[in-house]
Amino acid sequence: MNIFNDYEGFIFDLDGTLIDSVNIWRDIDEEFFKRRKIPEPEGFYATVSGLNLRQGAELVIERFNLDENADDIISEWLDMALDAYSNKIFLKDGAKELLEKLRKDGKKLAVATANGKELYEPCLKNNGIYELFDSFARTDEVARRKGFPDVYELAAQRLGLSAEKCIVFEDILLGVKGAKLGGFSCAAVHDSHSEGDWEEMKRLADISVVSLRELL
Repeated sequence: MNIFNDYEGFIFDLDGTLIDSVNIWRDIDEEFFKRRKIPEPEGFYATVSGLNLRQGAELVIERFNLDENADDIISEWLDMALDAYSNKIFLKDGAKELLEKLRKDGKKLAVATANGKELYEPCLKNNGIYELFDSFARTDEVARRKGFPDVYELAAQRLGLSAEKCIVFEDILLGVKGAKLGGFSCAAVHDSHSEGDWEEMKRLADISVVSLRELL
């Protein structure tokens, strides 16, 4: 499979696409609900995938009628996540090699993520790939969450490229749908938490891989 000649810009989601972080967030969700003596709802991680921390905090406040404010919940989540992102989360198989190959070939690289800089920067630096990226785009910088093309459009804009010249790598169905809605090509990347959506992701995406190493 050779996609390197077809695109100038490569836009990557972070969690589940470049990094293996799903278990970290499942642990955070479990601890969050345990502290409040609320049974963790089934499939909660899938529900909040693609949301930034503020959107997620507002969702749990409304859904569980919590007498809390979003800023406090965000701080709690960040406290639990920061050590993991700085020291315990590692790249998915083939991620670094793929990024290095793209960089060597003169391609432009961006991250489009629901995470804030306080999480993605230490994680990427710890894994030795931060300097490979030309730009970063976050969902809290745009009007709409993943499921819409906004964050990918911002990433492409910061690369100085049109959607037609970029391919987006995503591990969730909403991400694939949002990228395609914006006129981007899309590569679906398998991750365990999206197993139930995998067949639909493959149908909608231009290419699909179980491992990024398949692209080397």
